[in-house]
Amino acid sequence: MHSDENATANRETHATGVHGEAPAAGQPARADDAPETVYEGKWLRMLRRGRWEYAERTHGNGMAVIIIAVTPEERIIFVEQFRIPLQARTIEMPAGLVGDQAGEDTLEDAARRELEEETGWYPDQVQVLLVGPTSSGMSNERIAYVRATGLRKVGEGGGVDGEDIIVHEVPVAEAPAWLMQKQREGYELDLKLWGGLWMVDRNPDGSAV
Repeated sequence: MHSDENATANRETHATGVHGEAPAAGQPARADDAPETVYEGKWLRMLRRGRWEYAERTHGNGMAVIIIAVTPEERIIFVEQFRIPLQARTIEMPAGLVGDQAGEDTLEDAARRELEEETGWYPDQVQVLLVGPTSSGMSNERIAYVRATGLRKVGEGGGVDGEDIIVHEVPVAEAPAWLMQKQREGYELDLKLWGGLWMVDRNPDGSAV
C-alpha cells in the first residue's frame, strides 16, 4: 500500500466507532459522556454512554469471585449447573457475587460462603490472587481469583434457591482431559477454568505456591 493510501486508511480507522461503525451524528462515543439508564433490574442495569451500550451489576461494585479449591485428596472442585442465558449445562469453578446478601461483604467472605453453599466444602484459608474484568467491552464486572486451602467437608452443597448444582471432584492431573471430554459431551465450559487450573500450584507471576 502506498503512503497516501496508508494515511487514508488511518484516517478512516480513527473515524470509526466501536465495531467499525462511524459515530452517529451528534452522538460521539466519548468516555466522559453522562450515562443513561436504559433498564434496571434487581441484579443488572443496562446503560448507554453516547453510542456505547453496556451492563452493570447492581451489587458489590460489579465484583464476583471464582474459587480455586483442591480437596485433601488432590481433587479439584468443579460445579455443573444449567445456565439460562446459554440454555445449556455448564462446567465452572465455584463462583458467586460479592454483596449479594445484606450487610458488609468482602472478597474473602464471599469466597468462603459461595464455596460452602455450592460444594459443601469450607476452607481454613482463602487468598485473593488476581482481580480483573471479565468482558470489559460489555460489562463492568470484575472477578477475583481466590485460592481456598485447608478444605474440610461440612455439607452436601448444591447451591441455594433452586440452583441445583452438581459437584464434581476430579484428580488435578486429569482435570484438563476431563474438561475436554465434557465439552465433547455437549457441555459449555467456562474459559476461566484454564486460568484457575494454571493457578492451582502457581501464583499469578508464575512463581510456585
